[in-house]
Amino acid sequence: MTHFLDIAVPVAMIFLTATIFMAFVRLIKGPSFPDRVVALDIMTTVAMGLIGLYAMETGEAIFLDVALLLALVSFLGTVAFAYYVERRQLATGSSE
Repeated sequence: MTHFLDIAVPVAMIFLTATIFMAFVRLIKGPSFPDRVVALDIMTTVAMGLIGLYAMETGEAIFLDVALLLALVSFLGTVAFAYYVERRQLATGSSE
């Protein structure tokens, strides 16, 4: 099983890194603000996966605390964005 992980973890890291780059392109291109926020949320989620893989590779559990902190910050950012969108809709009276 160890031989499988020696191959699978670097391959997974490559795929997750490619995913971050694709989400970064979406972050830059947009076209709308919600698209950019979702792209940023995807980037943080994939970064948590990368941190988890790195923790597994090195055997250092402290990196899992970093991933947990990143998850909390990402969640708070998503809640703040949802609050912003709700307040904006109430102010304009639109139902988008």
